[in-house]
Amino acid sequence: MSNDTNDNKIDTLKADVKDGLDEAKHRAQAAGERASRGVQGDNQPLGDRIVSNVKEAGHTFVADVDKAKREARHDDTPDAGN
Repeated sequence: MSNDTNDNKIDTLKADVKDGLDEAKHRAQAAGERASRGVQGDNQPLGDRIVSNVKEAGHTFVADVDKAKREARHDDTPDAGN
């Protein structure tokens, strides 16, 4: 039983690290899109700005999903919040 518990904790930690890294990557990509629009300003064609906004929203959405997966994983544990 103890070995199963440790294995479960290790699997949870691995998944948390993966989701955390994925979230950080997507948030950085969203920030890059935002920064690119800021640098180019009015020189950026409208179509490119729209595409950039959609890409930023997509990266932010995926980052939020990664965060939610991590949070849900811990809400299912009996000692959540401790």
